[in-house]
Amino acid sequence: MYRTVKATSGRQIFQPLHTLRAAEKELLPGYHPFEWQPALKSVSTSCHVGIIDGLSGWIASVDDSPADTVTRRFRYDVALVSALKDLEEDIMEGLRERGLEDSACTSGFSVMIKESCDGMGDVSEKHGGGPAVPEKAVRFSFTIMSVSIQAEGEDEAITIFREPKPNSEMSCKPLCLMFVDESDHETLTGVLGPVVAERNAMKHSRLILSVGGLSRSFRFHFRGTGYDEKMVREMEGLEASGSTYICTLCDSTRAEASQNMTLHSVTRSHDENLERYELWRTNPHSESAEELRDRVKGVSAKPFMETQPTLDALHCDIGNATEFYKIFQDEIGEVYHKANPSREQRRSWRAALDKQLRKKMKLKPVMRMNGNYARKLMTREAVEAVCELVCSEERQEALRELMGLYIQMKPVWRSTCPAKECPDQLCRYSFNSQRFAELLSTVFKYRYDGKITNYLHKTLAHVPEIVERDGSIGAWASEGNESGNKLFRRFRKMNARQSKTFELEDVL
Repeated sequence: MYRTVKATSGRQIFQPLHTLRAAEKELLPGYHPFEWQPALKSVSTSCHVGIIDGLSGWIASVDDSPADTVTRRFRYDVALVSALKDLEEDIMEGLRERGLEDSACTSGFSVMIKESCDGMGDVSEKHGGGPAVPEKAVRFSFTIMSVSIQAEGEDEAITIFREPKPNSEMSCKPLCLMFVDESDHETLTGVLGPVVAERNAMKHSRLILSVGGLSRSFRFHFRGTGYDEKMVREMEGLEASGSTYICTLCDSTRAEASQNMTLHSVTRSHDENLERYELWRTNPHSESAEELRDRVKGVSAKPFMETQPTLDALHCDIGNATEFYKIFQDEIGEVYHKANPSREQRRSWRAALDKQLRKKMKLKPVMRMNGNYARKLMTREAVEAVCELVCSEERQEALRELMGLYIQMKPVWRSTCPAKECPDQLCRYSFNSQRFAELLSTVFKYRYDGKITNYLHKTLAHVPEIVERDGSIGAWASEGNESGNKLFRRFRKMNARQSKTFELEDVL
């Protein structure tokens, strides 16, 4: 919400709070009038609602921190109105470019929303004067991906606005901030419950809002794609990511996925997960726990929020880079003809790898793999550096080929529009992934015998199908929300107004 200004140095400087006081009134949700037809179920008709306590309506029973400091949010519909009014000029521009007569286009707008949600560790304050709150936070946000209109007598909907930077924090609007640990399922679902209820109510109603001086009607379509695997599993009632049911898109087990690496199709859906949860709950066939678990394929909690079965491009990068880092280590230590190396040996290979990467690639060792490290590690230069430590020519070649294939495949799930940006790689994807799988199951069999990591399975098996269905994986990724996390941290540490009453509102 905070407008940033670029200083002459080119660094981003945040404006001090007093200059924002005046401007923020109309930037924040709750400024514009609108109505819903039919009125939203269980949601007040009032339009001028700003920041609300995310637990309003819940009885205060949170023990360790005062309940009124746990969460703040905007009402979902009010926030969407504010985001649409931000795009008012773009929408009008889009209508003009298409030569659509203004007065003819008052109904039939449909808006595609990407939802993202992510947990953050350690958000403690540097010199906090604020209330005692847990040190972990969760942010839920949305991005308007596109606005299209179904003109009278036309079969095809015409897109009049498409978000040019769907992964920027500028297009990613915060909806709800919670000082909650993302692993605390009860509190998380308690806080997001009202958001889910509002979202469900909006699916069955039309928003009437004045855009460009005329009342127009909008329908919203929500797609929860900006979640990492941990969050998807939590929202959809699946077992945690170490489960034998490796995938959030298909029913494959880890052993099956390592045997058959590429031939799977997307089968899971929110509705199916709900049905399976009912089976799990009622056990109509009186099966044993093992049989029942196999029947429901690892769905053992109630799916709480509908997510779109997709793959998160950012975490896909990170997961695969972690995996390659381990392969590099194993290759340096020639694990392929050793049984069970000791921890000391592994540690020494890791040290050698880190030293080499630091020398050749200027890559400092990191505690947890992050996006930037992953991007630098997955390059030909990095593989060349690693090959210098690998004795066998044959193994070097295999590593080079593996990385070459990966670099060919990556743009397909990374780019915002693969059909335009990398059509050749898109066409060759299935072929490349088959060859990649072949290498893993022969040359690197020592690592992939009966096991495979979750994201590697998704990368090999599901990418083409998702791209065919959605047109893109990269555009629907969680990066915008992740970048927003960085801003959140910064505001929380530096810009929260120092009085206790304002604290949470400010970091929103």
